[in-house]
Amino acid sequence: MQKLGKEPNSKNLDLNNCALSAADVTELASLLQFLPELEEISLSWNGCVGGTLKVLTVHLHHVNLLKVLRLNNCRLTTEDVTSLGEAFEIVPQLEELDLSWNSNIGGKLSLLTKKIHKGCKIKLLKITDCNLTAKDGESLAEILNVIPNLEVLDLSINKHIGPSLKVIAQDLKNVPGLKELNLHMCGLKQDSLQSLDTALQHLAELRKLDISCNKEIGGGFKDSTAHLASLENLEVLDLHQCCVTEEDVTALSQVIPLLSGLQELNLSSNKNVGASSDHLLGRLRFLPKLKSVAISNCGLGTESLSSLAEAALHLPELEILDLSWNKCVGGNLKLLLGALKLATEIQVLRLSSCNLVAEDLALLTLLTQDGHLARLRKLDLSYNNNISDEGWVVFCQGLAVFKELSELDVSLRPSSCRDCGRWFSELLVALTELPALAELGMQRWVLSESQRKQLESFNQDNQRNIRFDC
Repeated sequence: MQKLGKEPNSKNLDLNNCALSAADVTELASLLQFLPELEEISLSWNGCVGGTLKVLTVHLHHVNLLKVLRLNNCRLTTEDVTSLGEAFEIVPQLEELDLSWNSNIGGKLSLLTKKIHKGCKIKLLKITDCNLTAKDGESLAEILNVIPNLEVLDLSINKHIGPSLKVIAQDLKNVPGLKELNLHMCGLKQDSLQSLDTALQHLAELRKLDISCNKEIGGGFKDSTAHLASLENLEVLDLHQCCVTEEDVTALSQVIPLLSGLQELNLSSNKNVGASSDHLLGRLRFLPKLKSVAISNCGLGTESLSSLAEAALHLPELEILDLSWNKCVGGNLKLLLGALKLATEIQVLRLSSCNLVAEDLALLTLLTQDGHLARLRKLDLSYNNNISDEGWVVFCQGLAVFKELSELDVSLRPSSCRDCGRWFSELLVALTELPALAELGMQRWVLSESQRKQLESFNQDNQRNIRFDC
């Protein structure tokens, strides 16, 4: 461990991203007999582990208290998957298994699953981006009745697993304690959504449901939300980029307000939301525990923005608000004035590509000067090319009041290029009074020679470690 620059720990062997060689894996295997109390092994992000796992697994009987095994992005081979399956009998206490980002697992998952028998204690199973096939999905479904303690199932970014979702959904009833289900970018279709909705009635403990980036489920929500409302404990619902239709939004507006414990809602990149979002956004008032609302690129209009503003008055715990890529925000930020005054917990505000104008920036500065937005840490104003130099000057002159700000982005659009005005000098002055600021995005702003020298002097004189992304 010392050789690899890590702290020795008799219970946790963390060799994540250590550029291990095959020889290192062999050496590690020989050491397991001296670590009987070991509970966690992490070999993630070590590509050379692939093809050598059997050398390690045959010694796992020395660490039969092992609870966590992380092997993501290790370039595992067919032989590795077979060896891992054979090792299940000698690690009876295993609770967490992460095999993510091993693309060669695809088509071979049965080599592992057929070795998992009743009584297995696995609580967390992550197989993200492993090139899983529909046949793998069927193999996975078969083991759900022998891992009743499963709490987290992450199958995200497996685009070909969608056809087997119906089979998987039928067996989800065998894991009633499931708390997190991640099906992001899994090639789901409308019939998959129907099967999933039926399964939700058995998942009363579910806290997080992510079915985002499944474009072909659009149009299916209108017939598949009957059991979503029964998830009383749901805290996170991610539906971004699902091509929801206006009818879907109508159905969701009846169900989402019933999820009284919801803390995070992501509807971003569903452009049809804007056409009928006034009902859905207005009903967010019934979700007082909401901490994060993401509705970027939803084609919002002035009416839907007003509905959101009214609902936000009833969201006292709001911490993250993402309105990016909604052009109607420009010139209309004042509609959110009341909500932003009451949002005392807000820490992240994203207004990228919103057609903001100078008046909008002046409003933000005024809010902070009046004691509002005091906890703001991340502010994204990128891709708002319509803001005048005068607007940036006013903003930078008032920037120092954002005392907790750690990230600020004022970058221009990729197709643009613009000279920095006199606001740059005001910006450097403000930065001396922002001790928490660590990252400043300024892409496509062109600094003059004198401004570059100012920047160099600033870094030297203030001994700051701000990352300027120019």
